[in-house]
Amino acid sequence: MNTRLTVAAVCVLTGICRAQSQSQPPHPPPTSTAQNTLSDAEKAAGWRLLFDGTTTTGWRSYGKATLSDGWKVQDGALTRVGAGGDIITNDQFGNFELSLEWKIEQCGNSGIFYRASEDSDAIYWNAPEDQVLDDACHPDGKNRLTAAGAAYDLYPAPAGVVKPANQWNAVRIVANGNHVEQWLNGVKVVEFAFGSADWSSKVAASKFAPHPHFGKNVRGHIGLQDHGNVVAFRNIKIRVLP
Repeated sequence: MNTRLTVAAVCVLTGICRAQSQSQPPHPPPTSTAQNTLSDAEKAAGWRLLFDGTTTTGWRSYGKATLSDGWKVQDGALTRVGAGGDIITNDQFGNFELSLEWKIEQCGNSGIFYRASEDSDAIYWNAPEDQVLDDACHPDGKNRLTAAGAAYDLYPAPAGVVKPANQWNAVRIVANGNHVEQWLNGVKVVEFAFGSADWSSKVAASKFAPHPHFGKNVRGHIGLQDHGNVVAFRNIKIRVLP
């Protein structure tokens, strides 16, 4: 019996997808050695940059037409330097593979949103969040549901994967139809299916239950969270999936 196929089938049928400690994604993108650039192989594979390393082109504040001064480009990274609110891409994406790196100050908290819309007063009431956190210092690190790499408040991420504060962490998020994977530093830490019985029960038991749009968007913006701490993002790239 093909065990891998059996596990995948159970995941699709039940919506209960557990994190798997794989050393690399099945098809990792060929990476460029320079920051905020694409190699020829990446371009051929359909990757595009969401951040060019020198300007904030392509980004704006949530619910606004322009980008707040609280976000700047520093040392080749899109950085939250002051009160600026959450920010989103101008473009929207449905099925995609997103790759980026983040680092956060000691005791810091932030997040990466995907398939976000602007029909809520806050981005987190409609878009799921890949948690960005200093697990060692921040209180949220004591709960795997709110620790680094978790699908915030819904699906836990294992301990021992995130790097310490002020070090770069590599993220990959795959959203393909209802299927979602969140990777942290080469390890698949979260896997779930939108709309599955498991997903629905978790949302119903969470703070997102009163918000009818949560997790319902089939396409939307990529978002970065301002949670009051200095956080930096670089090598933000995406490729659209069929």
